[in-house]
Amino acid sequence: MSHPVRVRFAPSPTGYLHVGGARTALFNWLLARKAGGKFLLRIEDTDRERSSEENVQVILEGLEWLGLDYDEEIVFQGAGIERHQELADRLLAEGKAYEDDGAIRFRMPQEEIAWDDAVYGHIAFQGSDIKDWVILRSDRSPTYNFVVVADDIEMDITHVMRGDDHISNTPKQIAVYRALGHEPPVFAHVPMIHGPDGKKLSKRHGATAVGDYRNEGILPEAMRNFLALLGWNPGDERELYFTMPELIEAFSLERILKKAAIFDLKKLEWLNGQHISRTPPEELYELIQHALPGKGVDVETLGMDRVLFAIRVQSERARTTHDLAHRVGVRFNANLIELDDKAKKLIAKNVDGFRSTLAEAQERLEAIPADEWNEGAIEQALRALAEEKDAKLGAVFQPVRVAVTGNAVSEPVDVLLVVVGREESLRRIAAARAWAAPQ
Repeated sequence: MSHPVRVRFAPSPTGYLHVGGARTALFNWLLARKAGGKFLLRIEDTDRERSSEENVQVILEGLEWLGLDYDEEIVFQGAGIERHQELADRLLAEGKAYEDDGAIRFRMPQEEIAWDDAVYGHIAFQGSDIKDWVILRSDRSPTYNFVVVADDIEMDITHVMRGDDHISNTPKQIAVYRALGHEPPVFAHVPMIHGPDGKKLSKRHGATAVGDYRNEGILPEAMRNFLALLGWNPGDERELYFTMPELIEAFSLERILKKAAIFDLKKLEWLNGQHISRTPPEELYELIQHALPGKGVDVETLGMDRVLFAIRVQSERARTTHDLAHRVGVRFNANLIELDDKAKKLIAKNVDGFRSTLAEAQERLEAIPADEWNEGAIEQALRALAEEKDAKLGAVFQPVRVAVTGNAVSEPVDVLLVVVGREESLRRIAAARAWAAPQ
């Protein structure tokens, strides 16, 4: 019977949870959930000067936001220092390490050290090419390549999945595993994430901390979906949208790519839009309700049904929750209207025609009684006007759309006018007739 899969995510609390770390956590979590194994969390807090409780909380909040729950209690690496020291002393006593200026230095075996990486395949180093290295400093503090092995043995880790910048550390760690009498785990080294310029993702590319994207209106479901596709190929022609159960079912080590992933913000926003459009209006309301008063949206006055209708309509076009809140705000608060470039060009192209079309549209719309103000009646009235003018539908619909929203792109005009309401729609159309041509 094979050993149950046990993987770990081991961040250092010296900074925030960044995109690369979040993807590493997600891949490990998916592997554990797919195999029915355990996903463990270890906080590598041995750097006392740079580690902080605040950063630990930020990491935990990031994982919680992403929905990456961990099994068993959190392991804090700094709490195991006595065990680390005992293991180093044991290697010293067995002649597998030696003292050097008060430190303990590991004696590298003079032979090939190789492993079959779950991503890159067979990788080999010559032990003779690697200098003996310190495992315990003169102040008795352990070093990274030693302590990580000690803790992975203690936690019974079966698979170590991490960035491929750790490949050069692996032969040292394998040598320690064997010196301590343990078989190494399965190693899977994942290529790094690069920015659009092909260089390693960093602050110069914009936000790199997971919390930044949360604050910018990205849904956790979309972020998970996006991170999963950074360096992993689902292996079929399906669309890029995945639910969490679908990710778990589809994930495998074999489909992790060997080339660096490119962080594409437009792709993230598109995926976020896909997730927003599939989220029930009631759930979206919970995400944006705090922002609506600042947009001039009084839910109590408007009524929840009307606000939820607006949210449902706008969810099909919004890319972030901020975008969604603003779009909903524009439908109920004319003070938020700002002409976009396409709208400005439309007006400037024929100011008189824009005004006269609005005057005619207003007349037709005013003829619709309040109790008959619905999508069918609105479309019929505006379509009839276009036919009488021997014009394309867009020649009538676009000026109305611009007058009511300030944008040249929106939901269908008949739906738009129902969302905004009869009186407010007519008021906006009348106001737009007085607009001067944009300079």
